[in-house]
Amino acid sequence: MAKQKATKIVERSTSFVVVSNRLPVDRSFDDQGNAQWSMSPGGLVTALGPVMNAQGGAWVGWPGKPDEQVDPFEWQNYSVVPVELSTEDVEDFYEGMSNSTIWPLYHDCIVNPEFHREWWDAYVRVNQRFADEVIRITAHDGIVWVQDYQLQLVPKMVREQRPDVKIGFFLHIPFPPTELFMQLPWRRQIIEGLLGADIVGFQVPSAASNFRALARRLVDGKPGRDTLVTADGRTVTARAYPISLDSKALREQAQSDEVKAKMAELLEDLNHPRRIFLGVDRLDYTKGLRHRVRAFGELFSAGELDPREDVYLQLATPSRERVDEYQKLHDEIDVMVGRINSQEGAFGRPPIQYLYTSVDKVTLCALYQIADVCVVTPLRDGMNLVAKEYLVAHESDEGALVLSEFAGAALELKQAYMVNPYDLNGMKSEIMKAATDTKANRSRKMRALRKQVLTHDIELWAKNFLDDLGVETDDE
Repeated sequence: MAKQKATKIVERSTSFVVVSNRLPVDRSFDDQGNAQWSMSPGGLVTALGPVMNAQGGAWVGWPGKPDEQVDPFEWQNYSVVPVELSTEDVEDFYEGMSNSTIWPLYHDCIVNPEFHREWWDAYVRVNQRFADEVIRITAHDGIVWVQDYQLQLVPKMVREQRPDVKIGFFLHIPFPPTELFMQLPWRRQIIEGLLGADIVGFQVPSAASNFRALARRLVDGKPGRDTLVTADGRTVTARAYPISLDSKALREQAQSDEVKAKMAELLEDLNHPRRIFLGVDRLDYTKGLRHRVRAFGELFSAGELDPREDVYLQLATPSRERVDEYQKLHDEIDVMVGRINSQEGAFGRPPIQYLYTSVDKVTLCALYQIADVCVVTPLRDGMNLVAKEYLVAHESDEGALVLSEFAGAALELKQAYMVNPYDLNGMKSEIMKAATDTKANRSRKMRALRKQVLTHDIELWAKNFLDDLGVETDDE
């Protein structure tokens, strides 16, 4: 961890600015009360951290606690510029509009989105606050890269005040079809906000297509192949840029002595089972945990898996604990796991090892290494980097990836054991196929999948997006 170092950001001095709801670092305090910072977990930081270290510049975001003022500081090779949110902002903008309206709407309405005018007012207010900070620090002719669904109004807000800058926006989650998006009372404002960018990037081509169709319908954007011409004559590109990860760094860590030692420790703790099935997810209703836990429960009860020799290890990272739907999910999964373990478990060997916690990178790498089968079965996901992390971190060719066809990663990882998570019988069948397939088939699939991820890494993703935005990147 690194101590906070205050620094002054001169107005209009930063040529490359990334802006996201959260900063890439989390703050804690030592025994003397000194602030310390550590890298945040999560896919966004995993993806953009290497990009920022390479590019330099500034990252604008919320530190993560309401009603706290934090001075800007230097982190690794870039500046960190905090934006303050009040308790009311967190409740209405973050927990409300962002995660109880936009998130479920963009994820196929797995739970019903809620529409409240005061939440929308907070969304506009907070987006403007982020935009104001970006406007203040970005140099003339600078580059601004806005991230994700919480800040969809920022591109237009920045464009109105700073027509000199180039603006990119990347949506990390799905973008819904017209039939769902049109439910949103503020649909036109969202589309207009995104059209403030020069490039609007999505995880998959269908999301980009959905956006272009909505832009044509709601704001009369003139269509091109993957472009739109706005009313003021600007050309906006909307296309897919499938995100990936820092494969080289992850591969190196997976081969470290620390990870090898942790692998031995974990296997000892698990009593050296014959087969380990692994799930790694945020505790979110989009991840399909209910369906997956039920499927494994039925596999154990039917005798297809043996609780004396097989284990399903589920790591569930706490997420949005103050949002009602997440609290309900937490309680439901707890009950399901407890029931299955009490009914199917052998003495001292519960068939489901359920961990509701965050783990460090060493432990996560070790889990990927020891897992014979990684099961990634979201009901809807923009990409899902867990699938890609497993393929890179798992050194053996004898691993297996079970993947939902509704994850964005499914378009790239076609050799995975593909499942429809709503089809429990089909999912159970594919899990068992992955576990019992021939060594030759498993190896062939793993090699093909790993090659895909290693050759399409985070550097290529960033280069493709930034090149299209007109940013000079290192070709080495």
